[in-house]
Amino acid sequence: MRAAAIVVGAVGLSVAVGLGVGHFVWQPNGTSGNQNFGSVGTPGGASNAAINAQAIAGKVDPGLVDVNTELGYQGAAAAGTGIVLTADGEVLTNNHVVEGATSIKVTDIGNGRTYTASVLGYDRSHDVAVLKLANASGLTTETLGDSSTVAVGDAVVGIGNAGGTGGDPAVASGRVTALGQSITASDESSGSSEQLTGLIQVDANIQSGDSGGPLVNANGQVIGMDTAASAGYQFNGGGSQGGLGQGGFGQGQGGYGQGGLGRGGGGLGQDGQGNSSQNGSDGTTGQQGFAIPINQAVSVAHQIVGGTSSSTVHIGQTAFLGVSVSDAGGRQGQGQGQNTTGQGAVIQSVLTGGPAANAGLSAGEVITALNGQTVDSATALTTLMDQHHPGDNLTLTVLDSSGQQHSVTVTPAQGPVG
Repeated sequence: MRAAAIVVGAVGLSVAVGLGVGHFVWQPNGTSGNQNFGSVGTPGGASNAAINAQAIAGKVDPGLVDVNTELGYQGAAAAGTGIVLTADGEVLTNNHVVEGATSIKVTDIGNGRTYTASVLGYDRSHDVAVLKLANASGLTTETLGDSSTVAVGDAVVGIGNAGGTGGDPAVASGRVTALGQSITASDESSGSSEQLTGLIQVDANIQSGDSGGPLVNANGQVIGMDTAASAGYQFNGGGSQGGLGQGGFGQGQGGYGQGGLGRGGGGLGQDGQGNSSQNGSDGTTGQQGFAIPINQAVSVAHQIVGGTSSSTVHIGQTAFLGVSVSDAGGRQGQGQGQNTTGQGAVIQSVLTGGPAANAGLSAGEVITALNGQTVDSATALTTLMDQHHPGDNLTLTVLDSSGQQHSVTVTPAQGPVG
């Protein structure tokens, strides 16, 4: 789970970076839009009946995968879950499950084989990513339902790689307790936050490692993708209940991430009370789960598979600067050319031999623009970097330690996911 910005997460996932705030509003149109992925189930009438969780798991498990990542720049590893969309290996998961990954291995539950995976694209603000398994064929796909038909009180089952231990997927049964929920995960240390909207809330005991796994109805149809769990959370416009508990996935300044944002080692997460949790584990104590409606997730997946980038969807490899940054905050100068607004992304450290180092950037400098577009925060830098790819020529506007402004040309390398 993420400590400073989102979710149940990949077990052991370390610090997330400058996560953009998403303001997605999903307008259901009466059809699921899922016809090109998996198989489409026919809505049934058993949503409020007693549910046989193990029988449902037996039906759903063959269409799942365990996702295991190496976070090379953090010297860490992570694990989560994925949903098989196509027989040739397109897999739906959360962005935060693969964020920071330098290599990805995926084990198909249906056939037991392990595949190397690449990321076709991701949408950080909606927490969706699509993987492609190398040389996969004949995989069992999940049956997708229509999340627009979900109602409060429906019986549901969450299934996934709880604890990141692999083996038979874990099962958590419960009921839908609310729809259209908006949650904000905050990092008190950095002041950053991320918002997810339109979520399905359940009382199933979703756990760390379940992220990217399916929330299914009584008919075994996927109606959501598990993405967050907490004993306490903050509703938009509502009172805080301790913050969204997400162990092991916070925002920090350790390591080097896409767009120059830091990712630290595992165990830096915070639980629902803002306390440090161990080894990046789930810091929650209650049974509050949240899932992205499958119609919403599949809509993003269609865009990714179609190769259509947008202000939120990044297609292909991630551009990497090789710096860790933080918000400029109250940093202000007095002389000509200095950062009198206190805005920008302050370089905390520079990776030796990385693109930024090769361009002459150094710690303490402040990035204030990228290709002429204003960078007023670390998050803004991430958002702008998402529009670019390895090999692009980028012009950074930088204030040095004496407050003098200059421009630097940087060619980003291929970096960790997201």
